Amino acid sequence: MIDHKTFLVARRELVENVRTKTFWIGIFMLPLIYGIAIGVNILLKDAKQVRAYAVLDLSGDGRLDAAIQQRAATTDLLKVSGDEADGSTEADGGTEAAQRAERARQWFESLPQEHPLRDLVARLAAAGVSFDAASLRDGEGLNALPPDARKVLMGWFRDVAGDPEKVQALRSLASDISLGRYRRVSLQELGIDPDAQDVERQLNAKIQDETLFAYFVLPEDPVDSDQGARYVSNNLTDNDLRQWYEQRATEVVRDLRVRKLGLSEDDARSILKSFDFRKTKVSATGEAEDVEVGDQAASFAPVAFVYLLWIAVFTAAQMLLTNTVEEKSNRLIEVLLSSVSPLQLMTGKVLGIAATGLTIVLSWVLSSIVGVQFVPDDSPLGGGTLTAIIGDPLYLGSFVFYFLAGYLLYGAILVALGSVCSSLKEAQNLMQPIFILLIIPLVAMIFVVQEPNGTVARILTYVPFFTPFLMMNRAGGPPPTWEYVASTLLILVSLWVAFRAAAKVFRIGILMTGKPPKPAEILRWLRAPIGTITPKRIDVAH
Repeated sequence: MIDHKTFLVARRELVENVRTKTFWIGIFMLPLIYGIAIGVNILLKDAKQVRAYAVLDLSGDGRLDAAIQQRAATTDLLKVSGDEADGSTEADGGTEAAQRAERARQWFESLPQEHPLRDLVARLAAAGVSFDAASLRDGEGLNALPPDARKVLMGWFRDVAGDPEKVQALRSLASDISLGRYRRVSLQELGIDPDAQDVERQLNAKIQDETLFAYFVLPEDPVDSDQGARYVSNNLTDNDLRQWYEQRATEVVRDLRVRKLGLSEDDARSILKSFDFRKTKVSATGEAEDVEVGDQAASFAPVAFVYLLWIAVFTAAQMLLTNTVEEKSNRLIEVLLSSVSPLQLMTGKVLGIAATGLTIVLSWVLSSIVGVQFVPDDSPLGGGTLTAIIGDPLYLGSFVFYFLAGYLLYGAILVALGSVCSSLKEAQNLMQPIFILLIIPLVAMIFVVQEPNGTVARILTYVPFFTPFLMMNRAGGPPPTWEYVASTLLILVSLWVAFRAAAKVFRIGILMTGKPPKPAEILRWLRAPIGTITPKRIDVAH
């Protein structure tokens, strides 16, 4: 039970920390760092230079390269027209098809008059091709354009690629399109004769002088084999261009192989269609129901909570250790012990720093709730999903309980270690084994969240040093009720043992100066009864 003097010590520890400006600056550094990390990544992504590339098509007639470019243009059109967000591109029947056509018409009418997509439709209409807004959302229709229309499409695509304002207009609809990221440069534009004997040597020189980022070599017979297909670049870390072009080439070559086999379109579509399993889960009522994006996010939410739990426990425990060593080194401890017992002082310090840690945690939660309001709705964690996870009483309640349990356990150990150290350097050396214990649940959290009720997770749960982290990590499982009860009892018993042992070490070590005691001597202290002692300095150096 907390008596009045213990409460006064705890209040003093809390007030001493929270009234400083540096404390509040430190609190908001973590949310600020995360915000900067996300914002900088977005800015750097947009600031990435356009990758200029060339293609050396050895297949003879250049049709393969042209087909790949058309596939790239088609893919970009489907993205900017909202096809992926609107649902399947397969033909719908009846009312649904009419509704999709009407949505496409309304979307197209909302575009500015000078928008590049309006220019594309106008060019196709001038070429005698009937092409409306719904056609922009039909992948099969785009791929099946007649030859004259394909030329119009590719001419429009090249014109847009050379106009930054038009590229930006399209990227405002879909930021991940290839336009604005990659630019196809013809051999003629590079001043290279395609029929020259040293084409590759000239292309290599363009890479050396950084005129080109990379170039692709298409083999003579890509339908039968990809032998001879090459990607040439001096940048060995950025593979985005290679993967993008490789995917487009795979789609085109696959279609050519299907035609070579003489398969009908229906047969080819049947062969190429993937065999998908719809994700479902068993609800609390015992019925199967579809898995939503929010459900998947919630299943991985414990990873983020465990990471924050680890930071919170480590920060608070480190604060307690530093505070104890500093007060001992400047003799403030001796003044405090003239009014309170060592046990009251230790308990008050632990509880005061615990309240400080909860203040930090509460600030993080509030910052997160505010921060997620700026997450785009089209993000997997947008649309209120992340807000629902952060505001889930199960996660928040578990987080607060396991924070207190983990902090009190490690805090008791560290306050005992701090009491026998005369300097921060000594304390940091003694803290290394404790840090190793804290690392284990951190490196195991991905494995545990993937198998929350597996054998390894259950075994680690009943190691007291890991219990708070493992139970928080398994919350997405979730574990059966009896494991919550058993782990809670284990934590409470472990805390009682840890506080009792820490009190025995603290009451003797806190007044020591000079050389730290050896482990064998600390073990002898643990066998001594808990009580108060007359404040005096015990110097083990004499």
